[in-house]
Parts: sequence; structure tokens; C-alpha cells
Amino acid sequence: MKQSFSKINKVEGELTFRGDKSISHRSVIFSALSEGKSIIKNLSNSDDVASTIGCFKELGAEFNFLNDELEVVGKGINSFNAPSKQLDAGNSGTTARLLSGILSAQNFDSELIGDESLSKRPMSRVANPLRTMGAKITLADDNFLPMKISNTSLHPIEYEMEIASAQIKSALLLAAIHLPQESKIIEKLITRDHTERMLRLPTYYEAGKKIISAAQLNYPKKSIYNVPGDISSASFFIVLALLAKDSELVIRNCSLNESRIGIIEVLQKMGGDITIISQSSNMGEPVGDLLIRSTEQLTNIKLDERIIPNIIDELPILSIAGIFADGDFEVRNAKELRVKETDRINAVCRNMERAGINVTEFEDGFRFSGSPKSQSNIFESFGDHRIAMSFSILGMLLENETIINDFESVSISNPLFLEQIAKILN
Repeated sequence: MKQSFSKINKVEGELTFRGDKSISHRSVIFSALSEGKSIIKNLSNSDDVASTIGCFKELGAEFNFLNDELEVVGKGINSFNAPSKQLDAGNSGTTARLLSGILSAQNFDSELIGDESLSKRPMSRVANPLRTMGAKITLADDNFLPMKISNTSLHPIEYEMEIASAQIKSALLLAAIHLPQESKIIEKLITRDHTERMLRLPTYYEAGKKIISAAQLNYPKKSIYNVPGDISSASFFIVLALLAKDSELVIRNCSLNESRIGIIEVLQKMGGDITIISQSSNMGEPVGDLLIRSTEQLTNIKLDERIIPNIIDELPILSIAGIFADGDFEVRNAKELRVKETDRINAVCRNMERAGINVTEFEDGFRFSGSPKSQSNIFESFGDHRIAMSFSILGMLLENETIINDFESVSISNPLFLEQIAKILN
């Protein structure tokens, strides 16, 4: 599907986003793990979260949509049904990796598969740490889906993360909560902390490292989950409001988790007019409203290596802000971008070249200089939702028509993207 975009005058109004995708995944997972009935409010309507629900249906959890709420009847510890077929994670790396930790602790064999894109993403990064717990995992070429997980006995570990990844950390923690003895997961670079927040896991800091403990006493219980709006989905609209002249946008009920608002902090340091106008707490997660006003001039800054894991998904849209800011825009220490839904370093660089930007590509990032040319552009999504939405925002800031190829990929995270754009155009 091709989607065209033209230059807009300004954006104005308010938006509220469906539930944060990361928190939605975990709400579904914890509800399915717990015994009895849980309720999830404002669940993400993304394809990725639907993949997680589909996998847990096959494992015996029950799901009933009631108006805008999801009722989940969970199975309780060690009570899942052995799946009668392969568990399909679709395009969702979160589904595959978090589920691998849970399946490693079950008393049956299972197999995880995914779509063509997910089947090209590395899985040894999660399989190897789980193997240190005793998990018996077989991968295609020892790195890719399908992932076959055999019934075995796990043991607790003390493990220092080699890769800064909330997905790998969460897989280990979800395996650990099935064991009576305590495991400790250690982070040198801090990543998104939704799993430890929502499970209320004990954490402390020592010598600059974060230590997270998990055991069976931390196993989830039935609950009511109110999922805050998705900050990653909001980031595209934040950048558009900053760059479109005479714009003012309010985003309501947005996740303001400290490990997720790196995009806001970076844009503020660049000079972006972004204000948190209200804040509260929900499920241990900070939420609030944002006011974004157009900013005459942004200035690029040096990105600290420590913030990269927490803005990894927002780097494509941050790149769009960067090419309209003073100075060169540079990202380093972001090799993780190469193993997302597509190689996002390559995808961003190739599309920037099409926009007339001077590009220097590194193994772990890129540098951009110059301004986008006033020309008709055709950008490739490479089947990646964040690439599609990022260059849609660029298209709304350029003089001539822009076309995005394979735009349907946006449904992976935000099927309402076009509807939300239409709502705030003026």
C-alpha cells in the first residue's frame, strides 16, 4: 500500500493514544500467568499485542473483550496447556523473547515461530542467557526462529547483562519467577523497567549497576491494569508539532516512565518547547499530559551513550527533528538499530539520501548534514512501522508530495496513525 503526504500548515488540538505497547504486552502476560480474572483497560490495539494474546490463547488463557476493556482469565503457575501447534509471535520481538522465558519454565515442549521479518532477527541473544539457567533451546542456525524449547528443569542464576535489552532482561525475570530460589539480573546500562515496576521486584544499585531480584514469591496475581498512552506512538506527533509553524498540541494520559521519556529530554535539550502540564501515578507508572508548541529553531546535541537504550525505538523520528536543527545530527552506540524489524540504520540512511541529506553511515549509527531538498520524494518503509511513520512526518514538512511505500506496516504499533493525523491538521 502506497500512502501520500503533502505539506501541512500547522497542527492543533489534543490527542489521547491507545495503551503503551510495552506495558500492554506485560499486562496481557501477567494476567495470563496469574490465577483468576484480571481486567486490562486501554490496551494497545497493535498487531504486536494481538500476537501476544494469540499465543496465550493457545496456552489456555481466556480473553473476552468487554466494551473498551479486556477480561483475562489466567491459568496460574505451572498450569498452562501444552500447545497443540506452533506459537506464532507474528512480527513481535517482544512476544517471542518474553514468551521464551516463560516457556523455558514449563513442563512441556513448545515451538515459537514468527513472520518473515521476525524470523531474521537474532534470538541467540535471549536463548544463551536462558541456557545458563538450564533451558534447553534449539534455534535455526543457532540464532533464528523457529525456537524449539524442551521440557527441562531451571535453576536460579546471577547474570550480568551483556546486551542492554529490556526484552532479554524481562525473559530472564519471567523465567526466574517460576523458581522458589532467588535469581539476580544485573544491568550495566539501564533499560526500560516496566517488568520490574509492574511485578514490584526488589532492585538496588551498587557500583553504578542495577541489581534486580526475582523468585516465585514475585509471581503475578490477578489485578486491574490501566495502561497509559504510548509515548513511542506519541513521539511522531511531538516532533511534528515542534517543527510545524504556529502549532500547539496537547497529549493526554501519556506514559512518563523515566526509562521511556528520553525522547522528551533530548528534544527539550535541543530547545524544543515541551512541558509536562500534569502528572500522576498509575500501577507504579508515572503518567501525565504534555503540551508541545512549535519551536523556531532546534539545535542538535551530543547524545550520551547511556540514553541510547532508552530512546532506541525513537531514534528514527528523532532523526527527522535532527535534520531540521542547527548543526550535524549524529547517533553512535546504536548498533541495536540494525536488528529491529529492519536494519533501521540502513533504512534511515537510504531514505535520508533520497531527501537530499548528506549521509555518513557507521556500523553503530549515522551522521546527517544539510537540509532536505524541495523535491517529490518516494520513501521506503522497508516493512518497518517506525520508518514508515518517521518519513510520513518528514513528508508533511516538505514542499512537494511524498509517497511512502508499504505503509500498511504502521498497524504493527499504531493502526490509528492516519486518523490521528487528520484530527489535528488545521
